[in-house]
Amino acid sequence: MNLPNKLTASRFVLTAAFLWAMFSRSPVNDTLSLVFFCVAGITDYLDGRIARQRGLVTNFGALMDPLADKILTCSAFIALVERHVLSPPTLVYLGPMPICPRVQAWMAVIIVARELAITGLRLLAASKNVVLAAERYGKHKTTSQIVAVIALLLMDAYAEWWPWLQAALKPWVPIVAQLVLWLTVALTATSGALYLWRNRALYLEHI
Repeated sequence: MNLPNKLTASRFVLTAAFLWAMFSRSPVNDTLSLVFFCVAGITDYLDGRIARQRGLVTNFGALMDPLADKILTCSAFIALVERHVLSPPTLVYLGPMPICPRVQAWMAVIIVARELAITGLRLLAASKNVVLAAERYGKHKTTSQIVAVIALLLMDAYAEWWPWLQAALKPWVPIVAQLVLWLTVALTATSGALYLWRNRALYLEHI
């Protein structure tokens, strides 16, 4: 268990802590959710970077790192669906247009379905001794998902902060969250479709 693998393993623990904070009842649970998710996102960046720089790439890391990412992001979007059903975000008006960033169930379905489809494709490729490398769109997708979840969590968390900070964040955080959420859904669907299309030879031969 080298340092990158420890960071990867810690992401499973941080995901559990994040979900606990999301649904616990305390005056600072939203802030704790934001902190746990941000720390998990930092470990996602650090484990791969350290592994490449120090030559510490292992089979464990190659398998568990993407799995930890998928569990973290899918758990976050599913939890946000339930959170926004139980406690809908406050409407913010951008001129005459109301902004109410919330994760709809169909958005979570797209995100989870994409991850399951790509994981299944990689397992099929592995059975044929073919390694499917990550693509640029997939990396952008992961980054956008993490940023979207942070923006959505920030929208809930700043209500627990000082009044002056709430006043500074309230005008723009919901707008950013709305834009990043829609961008994430579009990138997730597009990257998944492109990945399946470019590697269609793997599964079409079984039809």
